[in-house]
Parts: sequence; C-alpha cells; structure tokens
Amino acid sequence: QVQLLDSGGGLLQAGGSLRLSCAASGSFGRINIMGWHPQAPGSQRYLVAIITSVGSTNYADSVKGRFTISRDNAKNTMYLQMNSLKPEDTAVYYCYADHNLQWGGRRVSWGQGTQVTVSS
Repeated sequence: QVQLLDSGGGLLQAGGSLRLSCAASGSFGRINIMGWHPQAPGSQRYLVAIITSVGSTNYADSVKGRFTISRDNAKNTMYLQMNSLKPEDTAVYYCYADHNLQWGGRRVSWGQGTQVTVSS
C-alpha cells in the first residue's frame, strides 16, 4: 500500500504564505487523484483542492486564486502553495490519494495531517 507523509504546516500571520508537501512511498501503482482535505476544530473535513494524474485541477471557491495545487510524478510528491492566507484557513490539512495497487485494484489513503494556523 501507499504511505503518505504530509508536511509544511506552521503558524503565521494573515497574508502570509505556506507550501505544503505530500510524499508518497511504498508499493503501489499509479496515483490517480491527489488532494488536500482540511479539518478545522469542531468541523468535518472538506476538500479544498484536487489534482489528477494528468494535471487537471479543481478548487473550492474559498481558496480559488489563492491556493495552487501541483504534483511531481517523478518524485511521487504533491504540493499546495497557499498564498494570502486568512484566519479561516486554519485547520489540519490532510493529504489524500486515490491510487492503484501494484498488482491490481484501487484504494484510498490518507496522510497524518499537518497543522496550519493563521493569526490576525
């Protein structure tokens, strides 16, 4: 199976920038879709950005124009560039991957989460 290591979170002021990373390792086939799912305190996880294996992207309205998702297939790594951060962006950001297994089948995996805290 795939293991996902998400990192890059931190504490910063509103208007600042962060770059999150998610590195995939283990035994797996093609990673079809990757995305970022933040979860704020007392709230459910939601989707802010996804990217397909061919680079097609979608964003939540709240982050469109501020966040950019990308992936480096050679490194099996996904990134989320977060600009113009707002306090409402504060959440634990979880890396998500919809991937094929090495010898057939398809699974979904999650990272452990990385904390993003934006103060005013």
